[in-house]
Amino acid sequence: MGSEKKTAHETYRERKNDIAVLLDLIGQELLRDSGEEAKDPDDWGRAGDLGHVCATLKEVLVFLMGSECEEASFEMIEEHLEEMRSSRKK
Repeated sequence: MGSEKKTAHETYRERKNDIAVLLDLIGQELLRDSGEEAKDPDDWGRAGDLGHVCATLKEVLVFLMGSECEEASFEMIEEHLEEMRSSRKK
């Protein structure tokens, strides 16, 4: 079998689909982890783990946004998260 090179477009689509699958897997892990957290709600370890995940996802989002000013992008993300938290409390 010859090695067929993929085009940039094919590689882009494949990676975009891979990211969608990974995000779905993250959602599944969050659901699974919620059950574990409920068994010991005073354990700060899981909260710390999710803090790390959240910080990493923010970095990924800032990267994808491609903004010249990373600080402004982080601020925008934080503002959006706060708005979403507030709307869930209502």
